[in-house]
Amino acid sequence: MMHHAALWATVSRIAEINNISCSRLARKCDLDPTTFNPSKRLSKYGQPRWISTETLVKVLITTHTSPAEFAQILQAFLDQE
Repeated sequence: MMHHAALWATVSRIAEINNISCSRLARKCDLDPTTFNPSKRLSKYGQPRWISTETLVKVLITTHTSPAEFAQILQAFLDQE
């Protein structure tokens, strides 16, 4: 099962691998710079905000990350949980 925290950690790790901040990654994806901020990962009521598939695809395309690479990074975080 995919966990919210692992998914967001994967996005952060992809930014790190590309030597950019999450804010810079968001800008490179033509998104608001705060899109990937940790404070935006939960609603004001504490409900998880999941990244959309459209946004995820933008991250993969922008960083030249294959779906297989994404899955490998995600799995490493899931294995830690």
